[in-house]
Amino acid sequence: MGPSARAIAEQASFQAFLHSYLQEIDPGHWLAASQHLHDPGSRFSGSWVCELPLNTQRARLAVDILYRSPVGRHRYGKVRQWLNGRHCWSDIEPFQAMCLLVRELYALSGGMVPELRKLRELEFLHRLTDSYGVMTRYLEQRRHDPRLLTNRFIDSEQSLLFGHATHPTPKSRQGMSEWQQTAYAPELGGRFRLHYFLVHQDYVEQDSDGPLPASTMAETLLNSGHASLNLPDNHALVPAHPLQAQWLLAQPSVLVAIEQGQIHPLGTLGPEFSATSSVRTVYSEQAEWMLKFSIPVKVTNSLRVNKAHELKAGVVMSRLIRQTGFAESEPGFRILQDPAYLTVSLPGQAESGFEVIFRNNPFTPGQDQGVISMAALAQDPMPGRNSRLMDLIEGLALNESRSMAAVSLDWFQHYLACAIGPALRLYDDHGIALEAHQQNSLLDIGGGYPRCYYYRDNQGYYLSETFRKQLTEQCPDLSETPELFYRDAMIRDRFCYYLIVNQVFSVIARFGLDGLIPESVLIRQFRQFLRCERTRLHGPARALVNLLLEDSRLPYKGNLLTRVHDVDELNAELEMAVYTSIANPLRGLAHAAPQPSFPAQAVGADHGAA
Repeated sequence: MGPSARAIAEQASFQAFLHSYLQEIDPGHWLAASQHLHDPGSRFSGSWVCELPLNTQRARLAVDILYRSPVGRHRYGKVRQWLNGRHCWSDIEPFQAMCLLVRELYALSGGMVPELRKLRELEFLHRLTDSYGVMTRYLEQRRHDPRLLTNRFIDSEQSLLFGHATHPTPKSRQGMSEWQQTAYAPELGGRFRLHYFLVHQDYVEQDSDGPLPASTMAETLLNSGHASLNLPDNHALVPAHPLQAQWLLAQPSVLVAIEQGQIHPLGTLGPEFSATSSVRTVYSEQAEWMLKFSIPVKVTNSLRVNKAHELKAGVVMSRLIRQTGFAESEPGFRILQDPAYLTVSLPGQAESGFEVIFRNNPFTPGQDQGVISMAALAQDPMPGRNSRLMDLIEGLALNESRSMAAVSLDWFQHYLACAIGPALRLYDDHGIALEAHQQNSLLDIGGGYPRCYYYRDNQGYYLSETFRKQLTEQCPDLSETPELFYRDAMIRDRFCYYLIVNQVFSVIARFGLDGLIPESVLIRQFRQFLRCERTRLHGPARALVNLLLEDSRLPYKGNLLTRVHDVDELNAELEMAVYTSIANPLRGLAHAAPQPSFPAQAVGADHGAA
């Protein structure tokens, strides 16, 4: 009998937390397991041990390292604690170790009055416990579900039972009750109908880059579920997520509008939808569009709401990308556009809560096989099973009568050519950088090897200030969205983290963790790829490649530090998250100390919890 769902969730939670801690706070003191002082009867399983001081608690921890990753995605085993007063090591549970490290974090953090520090520590522990409990529930209900390993789009979207591999609270879902989890959490595979409101056109705000206005798109959406309404003149349908609708129907401004006859709640109608991995973006096989809603739920760091400027950004970027002709020059690199939005305008409110974004849906029946997120591809498998990537490479090696190492090398080269090269060229040629982290990145592996990359997220565009004149001439509407433009130095750091550290390094680590090919081989291959790309680059992407090849440190988004400082990065001024830096594994310096430690500051704009 294998480990329980709770035990799997505890170890996975510890993995994610300790990844963050070692990268952002303290890399620890590494020893060969044979050199570590331990009780003769309780040996470590791995070749390495990492010790972490708990100075304010007069103790330290020793973590068994089952796999040491050059890019920092280690695999951890058991944890032991040394208490100075007892002069001996004792085994402790992973969750207890996390709580001790949280206590140490807040004891070390400066710049906070004691009461605020204790309140933030309590909030952190609450989210940590919530994430652990939620993950346990998901595993109890889904761990044996065969859909976890299919390559159907929606199945892969709903397979992320462990969540963000380098986030300290990967499954924190504040604001969603237990019964709501069953219906609306992607991990539990629920299906639900949308709630519709009938709204007088004087209160409807919309825009579209397509042939249809957003209000007509909403009607078409309803009709795709073989339902239709005879709408009164001068009215429009506005769809809402059921969680969004529950919140809206409790808002005084909405209740006044209902009483005055400007808004009419119609209840749930139309086709059934399922949540994608982001929770608030929903998908139906029959619909031409996915829908991205505002919901009153905090997922990882942030309350998930659509801001007014994000509505406009989706439409404007759809127009801009079309004007650049990039899709024609790079047919294997596609951007899922958010070309329309619909909302209700209420007096005195920048956002009313009705905001909904329409996203193109190419994954209709017959087209929904073989496309999975990079997060699903890189995710750890259930105990005793293979990862998705392992199964994929094994199948290719068997079919081609080649070694798994040779196939892995070719697969990785296809991936770089498909996903990374075009992203660099988009920035270099057009000044457009993407927040291309694992969850925003989809890969078509229907033929085994990567053949098409998809990017999604209207919140994740960075436009270069040096390209402002050129881009605004191509798309004059950009004058309405000045918040999309950033300095190249900031873009370089964000692009480096999302595209390389978050995405590419996770793929490299997955190959290494699965024993398919040493990470060092892929790191060398990636360096060679970057050198080749550099010869073609003459714009801002060249500085990014120089950073990757030459600098000893790389920018790193501090999800743990963001959580410690209780920053809601989507609602903070300039959408700021805490950034630090890590040793650059492309330079072979994988275990240097992170910079800075405490106190850390929120630096620059950042759009998402990834």
